[in-house]
Amino acid sequence: MALPAETEERVKRRALNVCQDNLRKVVELIRKTPQLVEHFAKGNKEMARQLFAEIRKGEEEVIEARRIVSQELAEIGAILISREDFLRFTNLTSEIADFSEGIAFRLVEMMEHNWSVPGDIKKDLLTLSEAVLNSVLKLRETMMVLNYGPAKTLEKAKDVEIAERAVDDIYRGLEIKILSSKLELPVLFLLRDILQLLEDSADKAEDAADVTRVLSFIM
Repeated sequence: MALPAETEERVKRRALNVCQDNLRKVVELIRKTPQLVEHFAKGNKEMARQLFAEIRKGEEEVIEARRIVSQELAEIGAILISREDFLRFTNLTSEIADFSEGIAFRLVEMMEHNWSVPGDIKKDLLTLSEAVLNSVLKLRETMMVLNYGPAKTLEKAKDVEIAERAVDDIYRGLEIKILSSKLELPVLFLLRDILQLLEDSADKAEDAADVTRVLSFIM
């Protein structure tokens, strides 16, 4: 039996709300990454450790929020045909939180071991982390206009693509700089891991923006 139109609209709103709440927690977490990089650049171990602890706690909150999304979508069931797209969006954005924790761990470990990193690399790393944050903020803007129709959503999703390309440009330049430097091998490996996790974060934001394009046609 077909459900009333208002019931369908209600479940769409319910799914959107839990996904937006999950994304809000991801944004709160990813904001801490440039802050931690800045403390890394300044050699402030105490603040870096504190932020690492906050990021780990934030990651747990994202995991819980993702669980809530899964529960909500399971309860909604077949009423919402697009529920798999909502779930995919949440899974993609939640991975950004996982990456943030991995970045924080590696930065703190380099500080704990007193490994030396040139100042110009630290500066570029901060620039890269800020560019990644920008890509996630653009994704949040895209999600916020989802109810305004496909045209507005597609316009905002394009901004995520532009932000992701900016991340790529910074990433490539910094990768070559790191590989050309005379860093200790542990530092070299950890920095390359951090770079990859940062780039992957922007890639996930772009992938999530692609999902919003699909969702915009059913909202």
